[in-house]
Amino acid sequence: MPHRHDAEGGREPGDRWRAPYACRTATSRGRLVVEPASPTRNPFQRDRDRIIHSTAFRRLKHKTQVFVSHEGDHFRTRLTHTIEVAQIARALARALGLDEDLAEALALAHDLGHTPFGHTGEDALDACMAGLGGFDHNAQTLRIVTRLERRYAGFDGLNLTWETLEGLVKHNGPLLFPDGTPTERYATSGIPAAIVEYQAKQDLWLDSYASAEAQAAALADDIAYNAHDIDDGLRAGLFGLSDLRAVPFLAELLDEIDRLHPGLETTRATNELVRRVITRFVEGVIAESQARLEELAPRDADAIRRARGPVVAFPEAIETADREIKSFLYPNMYRHARIAPIRADAAQVVTDLFGRFSADPDLMPPDWAAGCGNLDSPRRARRIADYIAGMTDWYALDEHRRLFDATPSLR
Repeated sequence: MPHRHDAEGGREPGDRWRAPYACRTATSRGRLVVEPASPTRNPFQRDRDRIIHSTAFRRLKHKTQVFVSHEGDHFRTRLTHTIEVAQIARALARALGLDEDLAEALALAHDLGHTPFGHTGEDALDACMAGLGGFDHNAQTLRIVTRLERRYAGFDGLNLTWETLEGLVKHNGPLLFPDGTPTERYATSGIPAAIVEYQAKQDLWLDSYASAEAQAAALADDIAYNAHDIDDGLRAGLFGLSDLRAVPFLAELLDEIDRLHPGLETTRATNELVRRVITRFVEGVIAESQARLEELAPRDADAIRRARGPVVAFPEAIETADREIKSFLYPNMYRHARIAPIRADAAQVVTDLFGRFSADPDLMPPDWAAGCGNLDSPRRARRIADYIAGMTDWYALDEHRRLFDATPSLR
């Protein structure tokens, strides 16, 4: 049985503010490698701090969210997105009586596995890994925090608590049905190898929902995405405020802004819209989740995991708004004609690098190249994918310039 951490004789500071279904460090399922307790921080706080000080977290500063970094300094990166998600996750956790530190840790770590160049880079790397296990950024996050980070003398990875690991793996819901078959997301590809390998070491309950803290962090990601992609799209001139009226939820908010602040300049109107989107979504989640929790009446965190559905969720009206906003952004931003050639060039950079390193692994840095030639094809490809996935946008372009005569400017 994994080591359980106690804080103040089994009762934690702030317990009177926590709901009975919140995760508690005093009853944590512990870490894979047992460590002495910290005299100043509880286990979830240590997880948060380890994530912030990790190499993978620092790299988020120069990884694209939607636009490449060359577009301008005011657009989101993975790091700024992550900070926004963490703020919203803590707000949700506080309102629902959950453990804020765990929710924050999950939010801060949720994007660690992303490649350079946003989802474009992930799609390209997944294509390169076809037949070799594929590439999944959630599985890559687990791989980073359990294996690839090399900061501690006693173990690989960050040795995070069970609760943080399960939240990272299952924040979008169970991976397995009760009968052990993969859920819809993994029905074709199967559960990613990184998750299967770790599951053999420590059971993360892949057939259950994650904690309410993980569910809050997942919805915080959706909320932040919608709000800041609207903001970035407007700033980039991909669409205007009038175009957003095609989404009824946004049209209502714009009417409210016009009524309260007639003739408001575009920059201020944009900020008024973005903060209203966040506020309405957050308030909607809190109200819906409180209703679901009251109906379920869970006695502990495991009752949340065993529930038949998520307990932290959008109400129907906000779920409709979320769907309509994403339907607007997909053609008007993510697949905009101005972005399409940049995406194609970014994908080519990733594909070129994978091909070159596959042909000659010694072109990678010595610590990555060491012994790579002796690995079988899947393991060699996985090491190359690990190396490329860890690159920032800038470093990927620099590596491409080092190895090829012509490199796209991504402008």
